[in-house]
Amino acid sequence: MASACKVKAGDLGKIADRVNASFGRYKAMLMVCTGTACVSARSFSIRDRLALKIAEKGIADDYLVVGTGCNGFCAVGPIIVVQPEGVFYQRVTDKDLDEILEQHLVGGKPVERLLYEDPATGKVHTRMDEIEFFGKQQLIALRNKGIIDPENIDHYIARGGYAALGKVLEAGDPEAVIREVIDSGIRGRGGGGFPAGIKWQSGRRAAGERGEVPYVVCNADEGDPGAYMDRSIIETDPHTVLEGMLIGAFALGAREGFIYIRKEYPLALVRLEKAIEQARSYGFLGPDVLGSGFAFDVSIHRGAGAFVCGESTALMASMSGRVGEPRAKYVHNVEYGYRDRPTVLNNVETWATIPVIMDRGASWFASIGTGDVAGDPWAGSSGTKAFSLVGNIANTGLVEVPMGITLREIIFDIGGGIPNGRSFKAVQTGGPSGGCIPASKLDLEIDFDSLSEAGSMMGSGGLIVMDDQTCMVDVARYFIDFLVDESCGKCTPCREGLFALKRILERICRGEGEEGDVQFLEELCGTIGATSLCQLGATAVNPVMSTLRYFREEYEEHIRDHRCRAGVCKELITYRIVADPCTGCLACLKPCPTQAITGEKKKVHVIDEEKCIKCGICREVCTFDAVEVV
Repeated sequence: MASACKVKAGDLGKIADRVNASFGRYKAMLMVCTGTACVSARSFSIRDRLALKIAEKGIADDYLVVGTGCNGFCAVGPIIVVQPEGVFYQRVTDKDLDEILEQHLVGGKPVERLLYEDPATGKVHTRMDEIEFFGKQQLIALRNKGIIDPENIDHYIARGGYAALGKVLEAGDPEAVIREVIDSGIRGRGGGGFPAGIKWQSGRRAAGERGEVPYVVCNADEGDPGAYMDRSIIETDPHTVLEGMLIGAFALGAREGFIYIRKEYPLALVRLEKAIEQARSYGFLGPDVLGSGFAFDVSIHRGAGAFVCGESTALMASMSGRVGEPRAKYVHNVEYGYRDRPTVLNNVETWATIPVIMDRGASWFASIGTGDVAGDPWAGSSGTKAFSLVGNIANTGLVEVPMGITLREIIFDIGGGIPNGRSFKAVQTGGPSGGCIPASKLDLEIDFDSLSEAGSMMGSGGLIVMDDQTCMVDVARYFIDFLVDESCGKCTPCREGLFALKRILERICRGEGEEGDVQFLEELCGTIGATSLCQLGATAVNPVMSTLRYFREEYEEHIRDHRCRAGVCKELITYRIVADPCTGCLACLKPCPTQAITGEKKKVHVIDEEKCIKCGICREVCTFDAVEVV
């Protein structure tokens, strides 16, 4: 990184040229993923040892090692991509580095055993752009993933970073910025899907009418189980979030902004703090941004991990030092938000997208996705959306796809389908307050409106895939249990209603369901959804309502037949070993925690039902599908 200096708009191109020229002198750049998933598999060690080995071999002038943010393909990390060839190495360990160094960098031949092999076709892919996981993605918020060092501001500038801010400040027209955001049709990526430009317009109007300076806030709380889009964007490209907030602050007339980030994101926090420090040293934050006279700075507020603080008014309360509880929605944040001033809150992905909209134009962004947003920001869903793809799926990871792509394309083309020969059963979208969408809806286009009509929601962007060994009643019980713990308890419908749902679902899963329970669940969900104070309560019923809508027969089987077809609810199942498939391999004997399985080698084994605690380990370890649930 260059020494601290105050950058002017005209300097950005010079910095970009200098940095790109420095990159051009290398024969290759080895991009080591240092997102959280790869870091947990020791990618920091891989990055540092690779750089050391290159230096010891005396070829540091020819090869540069760069630690990047999340590459996205979390299932196969740690990842090294050799650029500009695009050679993609997966599941790399310290022991593989000498071979990469000698065979590839010196010998010019990629190490085949570290290349990605498609599990469906068996085809080995050398280049990253050949891999199906990346094929249908379109990157906007994640445009710099895997190709820049997130801790080096010069890398961001070299990719056109802060140029959109320079253009906006040079034009000096805040209203034009808001109009561009409105025309782009971008809707908030944090869950509610409210048109961002309309929110900005309302905030600017409220600040003007009240004669107050507004605030801008970035919501990086992201409390959904299985969701990590916002975390990954910050870890991968923190400066795009800062640039988006700067553009929004100029449009609104704000001078101060805040990033509310959950405490469980230590790596994202470190990189965000470094980015803010670098931005200040370059003059992108401070009293005279890019020499324009515009003043703006950003502070970090650390959340304590309460799920409800993802709700906008609860977040404002938490930032103010009060208990994180929501308030009635007739009081809007754009009028009375943080410190009772007009406040515009958007999530990480929304802010990260703003610089691209300002750089490439509203019409370009609006041309991506579904619906005609011209003149109506509520009409359709423009742009792209980032999703975390997790659960029973071959290719887990972080993806960004155009709005309107189908669930089938994400789950089977990008995600690689369901592993272990299982079949797809459902996918939950939108986090714990989202709904479960069945196989019959695989060709559903993903956008705000289509998901709502299907009984789910876009939410922040979690996609949890479930196979045919998933009990949908148990899924509803699991998420309601989570939401009971996370409810702030301020309003009776959410506090008492969710607890009542939990008790009924637990009873059904134990085989103690009664006639009328299904109807009562529907009535109770309707009351909770209609009368809760905030959207946590209003949407908390989605897991129950969607599973009742698409998997009602499973509820009826639990109640009427005392049967769990997926073999999950312990009180309703019995494990037994089928004679024909059993080879007597002894694989299930040792892992059984209660020694409930007996048998000799090459003879059929037997499960003692009195000793069996129905943990399912025998079923997991059996490679012959000899353990069945009845």
